Amino acid sequence: MKTRKNVAIGMFLMMGVSFMLLSLNGCTKENAVVETSADVQYKDGTLNYTNADTSLTGCFSCVDSLPFESLSPSETEAIVIMREEEFLAHDVYLTLSQFYTKPIFRNITRSEQRHTDAIRALINKYSLVDPAANHVTGTFTNQDLQVLYNSLVAFGSSSLLNALTVGATIEDLDIKDLKDHLLTIDNQDIACVFNNLMRGSRNHLRSFYANIKFTGGTYTPQYLTQEEFDAIVNSQHETGTGNCHCN
Repeated sequence: MKTRKNVAIGMFLMMGVSFMLLSLNGCTKENAVVETSADVQYKDGTLNYTNADTSLTGCFSCVDSLPFESLSPSETEAIVIMREEEFLAHDVYLTLSQFYTKPIFRNITRSEQRHTDAIRALINKYSLVDPAANHVTGTFTNQDLQVLYNSLVAFGSSSLLNALTVGATIEDLDIKDLKDHLLTIDNQDIACVFNNLMRGSRNHLRSFYANIKFTGGTYTPQYLTQEEFDAIVNSQHETGTGNCHCN
């Protein structure tokens, strides 16, 4: 009799536990956020930067189709500086891709090559001296950029989180410099290229910041204001317009 009672109690407890598990599973299924294939693709595109980079779509044809206008000293300086600054980003990411297997470094390296090529189109159009002619990876005519390259590679090579922070820092600087240059630029072709470069840099910054958070780190903007930075990283990936319109 005692044995039957114990068995009955055991069965009752097992039934109770089973009911609780089923209830919990039911709640979990009901409340879980189901990732769609689009969600997975967007997350991969952000973390690995596999999104189609259309930030410079139409730029190369636009450079020649837009009017040839005389350059101010500030416009000439902006083109020359940004030619090597885009190579700074390219070279740092290319070097860091040799330390880390994360696709973001090599994928954005390809994007940065298109960025510096777009500025070369302006240099050719206006017959400017190219500071990056016959460019060798990691070498710069601008000595401030040379010092910055050396320090960023040294810092980024010590850990993955540091490397991602370097990426965010470069894009932070790039956006700030492009914004500042655009204040003194009125040539349509230069404005077109620079606005598209800035769009691409915002996309790069979003991806580097997403990776920093995913890795458990944080980033405080060093060049942009906190408000400007938050507006960028809390907004969606941007696509190019596909023509000469640069908004």
